[in-house]
Amino acid sequence: MKLAQKIFTVLLLSIAMAYLESAVVVYLRELYYPNGFTFPLKIIPEKILIIELGRELATIIMLGTIALIAGKKFVEKVAYFLFAFGVWDIFYYLWLKVFINWPHSLLTDDLLFLIPVPWISPVLAPVLVSVIFILFSVVALRQNEAGNRIKFMKSDIILILIGVILILFSFVRNFEERLNSTSPVEFMWGVFLVGLLSLSAGFLRTALSIKK
Repeated sequence: MKLAQKIFTVLLLSIAMAYLESAVVVYLRELYYPNGFTFPLKIIPEKILIIELGRELATIIMLGTIALIAGKKFVEKVAYFLFAFGVWDIFYYLWLKVFINWPHSLLTDDLLFLIPVPWISPVLAPVLVSVIFILFSVVALRQNEAGNRIKFMKSDIILILIGVILILFSFVRNFEERLNSTSPVEFMWGVFLVGLLSLSAGFLRTALSIKK
């Protein structure tokens, strides 16, 4: 299968997964937020919470499985995972917009993830991260297809790790207090943007450090 066909196949699968993910969220919000999703969050039964944690973990496993099947080399597997994750995340919000006209704007607060603790941010933040993931993955896959070897250098890995740590910190800082806050929920845009720049720089340096 040619690169364009592989990317298109992973794209379709990621969009379909986003549909399923958003559909489940629509059901949950209909049950627990009939008047519209907002902060502070409502307490849901422990049984439902455990199932929800399992669903989130299953989603990441499925995205990882896509990457393992589509990629051959390590860099390819990483690129396909980032591509699938980015497409899934963006289309998750697009499907929600279609289904229930939510989010109202890119600055609307959302509960992003629950593992290992709740992640909270405006919708714009994860969308920006997903855009970076998609751009890097497409460049990396095209370079690999052209016979150029991409290697993660130590300095680039450090930049990426710093970016990931700062972004995650902005998502989970004081999560307990923020769960009980009223919308809009406080968000550390400064820390997030520094993390995003570090992540982007690490990916960019990696994409440019090619060898025949």
